Amino acid sequence: MAITQALASSFKQELLQGVHNFSASTGDTFKIALYTSSATLSSATTAYTTSGETTGTGYTAGGQTLTNLGVSLSGTTAYLSFDNVTWTTATITAAGALIYNSSKSNKAVAILSFGGSYSSTAGNFTVTFPANTSTTAIIILN
Repeated sequence: MAITQALASSFKQELLQGVHNFSASTGDTFKIALYTSSATLSSATTAYTTSGETTGTGYTAGGQTLTNLGVSLSGTTAYLSFDNVTWTTATITAAGALIYNSSKSNKAVAILSFGGSYSSTAGNFTVTFPANTSTTAIIILN
């Protein structure tokens, strides 16, 4: 079992089909769910799953809703990122995460590998997203 960081292959196809709307104010709702090292997530992941999902105090199945910073364009590069997300007073462990579109049948967007397991004990567990720039955003289309 492994978590491999990638954009979901199905997401790439769905972008060309117009499935996902990333408009900041009127777009779809995107969520992030946390997973333990027992999860199997990769570019082949097509939708949110509870298999291997983190459990514990302060964490609800399905994760949290993300705040979309909106789509931007710099030259020929389109990009977007999200605000950081925090689970407060949480006692959890996670090795990765899945960003998914809860407005569209929980379709997978991106798989994040944390490179190891991280824990919080009755404290904050934060996923920090990269800056929303054309070279660092979480989703970049060149």
